[in-house]
Amino acid sequence: MTSTASPTVGPRVLVDLGPIAQLRAGRLGRRLPQLYAGLVLYGFSIALMVRGHLGVAPWDVLHSGLATHFPITLGEALVIVSFAVLLLWIPLREMPGIGTISNAIVIGLSADAFLSLFGQPDALWVRGVLTVGGVVVCGLATAMYIGAQLGRGPRDGLMTGFARRTGLSLRLVRTLLEITVVVIGLLLGGVAGLGTVLYALAIGPLTQAMLPTWIVDLPRPVVTGDE
Repeated sequence: MTSTASPTVGPRVLVDLGPIAQLRAGRLGRRLPQLYAGLVLYGFSIALMVRGHLGVAPWDVLHSGLATHFPITLGEALVIVSFAVLLLWIPLREMPGIGTISNAIVIGLSADAFLSLFGQPDALWVRGVLTVGGVVVCGLATAMYIGAQLGRGPRDGLMTGFARRTGLSLRLVRTLLEITVVVIGLLLGGVAGLGTVLYALAIGPLTQAMLPTWIVDLPRPVVTGDE
């Protein structure tokens, strides 16, 4: 039997591609704008939760803790931590893509930009709306940048890399990582609260619900043969 690989387009399927193949897969006119819009929206969601002042996402607890000890902004802390996490990709043999590097830079820059535009509201109901809105927008932003299929974010790759190396489930590895960064962040003076719990509970279901809409279909190899 002979077999050949021919490209086909799958119905809303995430394709596991290397960094060069991600770019060669085409549809960059759709994928690149979606990637960067998603990353900017992610920074916007961070700013919403910070200004809500009811607790931020687990990794942002760490970022805010670092920002209290060093002359850096929260966004700058995010960028520094992102590149530190990418160093951990080396022994895990994870391969970054353009989306990975962009994630490490654009989210932090956009978070600082939006934080400079928004003041801190006093009314509790406004803070609640900002916090809930931040979680929802983060779910949308995550679905957009993952759906662009241009590489995992630094923290996503850390999670998948540890899961592959240890044999533990993705859910368990993610939980352990987020507990670890929250504890470290709190020890550094970071802020956690109801928003942190809401994020932990809601971000997975929100992203899963929104992701199918934002996955950009790409050619993927299938094997065909004849006797």
